[in-house]
Amino acid sequence: MAAYAKLAHADSSPSPVAATAIRDGSIDALIESYYKLVFPTVGKVTRTTRRGILERFRKEHGHRLVAHLEERPEAIATIIAGKTQTPHAANNLRKILRSLFDHAIALRMIKNNPVIGTKRLKVERRGHHTWTDVEIAQYRAYWPLGTQQRLCMELALETTSRRSDLTLIGPQHRRGNILDLRHTKNNSEAFIPLTDELRAAIDAMGPAKHLTYLHTQAGAARSAKALGGDFRQWCDAAGLPKCCALHGLRKGGARRLAEAGASGKEIMSITGHKTLAEVQRYVDAADKAKLAEQAIAKLTGKRAER
Repeated sequence: MAAYAKLAHADSSPSPVAATAIRDGSIDALIESYYKLVFPTVGKVTRTTRRGILERFRKEHGHRLVAHLEERPEAIATIIAGKTQTPHAANNLRKILRSLFDHAIALRMIKNNPVIGTKRLKVERRGHHTWTDVEIAQYRAYWPLGTQQRLCMELALETTSRRSDLTLIGPQHRRGNILDLRHTKNNSEAFIPLTDELRAAIDAMGPAKHLTYLHTQAGAARSAKALGGDFRQWCDAAGLPKCCALHGLRKGGARRLAEAGASGKEIMSITGHKTLAEVQRYVDAADKAKLAEQAIAKLTGKRAER
């Protein structure tokens, strides 16, 4: 443990705050240590998200001592409660602070995590719209095989990848009829058999000439942000509603798997989710739909007997 604490002061790419004097035992010092020791263990997308949240937290509270926050856990609760107007942001902050103070415990700066006693804020679980089969068919009807627009949709739907991962998928990931992928957000592997639709979309593009399937005219890999913007325009061209976003295809893929009878663990093997609870809602929704069909069929049959 002492060796672990010593590493907290090892050299690494400093943040702007690190260039100035940092008070020992402060939130500033803890965050710098977190960047050095914890960030290497998480994906690039996760690091970017966490850094933005931590820097905003540090701007307001970086001067405070970690030990004082352990003694006054109500201060953390007040900070989180101050974001009640944006419950998703409040819950994200809570999640990251819990990880940050777990790191403080590992460094023996404190003994107890002051975030443990706080509660998540209730939010409406709407999120991104889940693509329907009608919307998928409409997109396919507009964008033919042999176009990047069609390939993008099939990759997102059939692999349930996030847009940051879609920009990385290329011919090097194909092993015959299998795509050997990695979900970079949580570093989970996925071995995904090619569906007929995805195989046709890849093969229709001809021999691969670039490292990624989705690329610019110059052959460079697309950025995740640019891909999201382009996909919005492709959906507009196909006459789809504004709710149809690229991430919604990930949810649409999970929905289709559940409706096909896949179990929660089977869906997780494709989507890369780490907990069953995250995918169980798709299974539950599919089960409800089937039960509803069976109920109506029984009612219709009963009426027919009369």
